[in-house]
Amino acid sequence: MDGVRTIRVTDDEAELRLDRWFRRHYPELTHGRLERLLRTGQVRVDGGRVKASARLEPGQTIRVPPLGQATSAPPKQEERAVSDEDAAFARSLVIHRDDDVLVLNKPAGLAVQGGTGTTRHLDGMLDALRFGSEERPRLAHRLDRDTSGIILLGRTARATAFLARAFQGREALKTYWAITVGVPVPQRGRIDLSLAKTGGKGYERMEADEDEGKRAITDYTVIDHAGKKAAWVELIPRTGRTHQLRAHCAALGTPILGDGKYGGRTAMLQGIETRRVHLHARAIEMPHPSGGMLRVTAPLPDFMQETWRFLGFEIP
Repeated sequence: MDGVRTIRVTDDEAELRLDRWFRRHYPELTHGRLERLLRTGQVRVDGGRVKASARLEPGQTIRVPPLGQATSAPPKQEERAVSDEDAAFARSLVIHRDDDVLVLNKPAGLAVQGGTGTTRHLDGMLDALRFGSEERPRLAHRLDRDTSGIILLGRTARATAFLARAFQGREALKTYWAITVGVPVPQRGRIDLSLAKTGGKGYERMEADEDEGKRAITDYTVIDHAGKKAAWVELIPRTGRTHQLRAHCAALGTPILGDGKYGGRTAMLQGIETRRVHLHARAIEMPHPSGGMLRVTAPLPDFMQETWRFLGFEIP
């Protein structure tokens, strides 16, 4: 077909959703029209049909049919308006900064990227984190809205691609802390339980499914416990499935405190009013884009420190 183009995904576009890729390159193409092109197979990735939410990998090829007025445009780096309040807030989250990498301590409740009904999110504040750079920092991975703690941004396209490859290659050692309702038995072990997504849009959750699910592995250690009612648990995910840690803890019969989605009423403790999920991305260790290793630790948020004190655990 005349006018059909085949475009290769670049390193700095790793992990980008297909619809966001089109928004960068073809800003005049509406989402509705893109969905029609996908349904009819006119837009393909590596020759196959995909959804708008598909995550891209460097080297993949995207088939782009003739789009009329929706002409290709290079990715733009113009600065977006960020309110003074949001700019100050975003900068307050920075716990590490060098020429290649920014590390933030994200609060629980803040979405990383926008979606249906989500207007305030970290992705919309990134221009406040340029710190004089011509490039807008890019998210190197994602973190659940309800989870607090470490999230990495690349300050250049090269650094972001390097970090994304490290995450994909499982070179990043991520450590999470959680409070569970009840004490896992045994107090140290590995959870090897496949997970599959269930439910409709807006009500999705992960369920154990050895037949249809994807393999998910979590190592855990109980650091301390308050009798039999609660435990301070260190969690190390060996795979990166959606809500993996929350689903795995619930599968053990010890849901994460405040996680009503996976634990219901059993995820609550008498005397602790907050219903926020007590899951914190505490530390990360991984290769640095400029060589050596990047090691960062994120302090606990205030509401989790209050719970630590309530349960008699020593705050690090």
